[in-house]
Amino acid sequence: MKVVIGGTFEPLHDGHKKLLKKAFELSEGDEIGIGVTSDKMARASRSREVLPYNVRAANISQYMYNEYGVNVRIEELHDRYGITLDKEDIDYIVISPETYEVTLQINELRKARGKNPITIVKVAHAKADNGATISSTRIRAGEIDEHGALL
Repeated sequence: MKVVIGGTFEPLHDGHKKLLKKAFELSEGDEIGIGVTSDKMARASRSREVLPYNVRAANISQYMYNEYGVNVRIEELHDRYGITLDKEDIDYIVISPETYEVTLQINELRKARGKNPITIVKVAHAKADNGATISSTRIRAGEIDEHGALL
């Protein structure tokens, strides 16, 4: 069983950790592939600076090892699809609600290439103390911390 997940992961917050926990649960000890956006892709989709790719990738790798005792395979994402179009052995893709449409596109493109669809596992957003979604944007704006506590 193989699980993939992707994102910028910066800053690494409780919403990301909720997604990573689900990926770990689904993996049942098998490989977890984590796509981390390249620096170019991260800057293009953000109106702010983010930590360099190698730092973000190391942070996730270290978190998964410290939290779950697993080593993960980190892939640099240069587009929204990553490895999902070409790899045969992907069973699950763990996503947040805003990326659902992209995963539908992934499965359509896989079908066109003669590959099996990936089971989509949509995880609800983690909520901050005020009930709004925990997000990197809100953390950077100084509204909340990485756990959703109001600042």
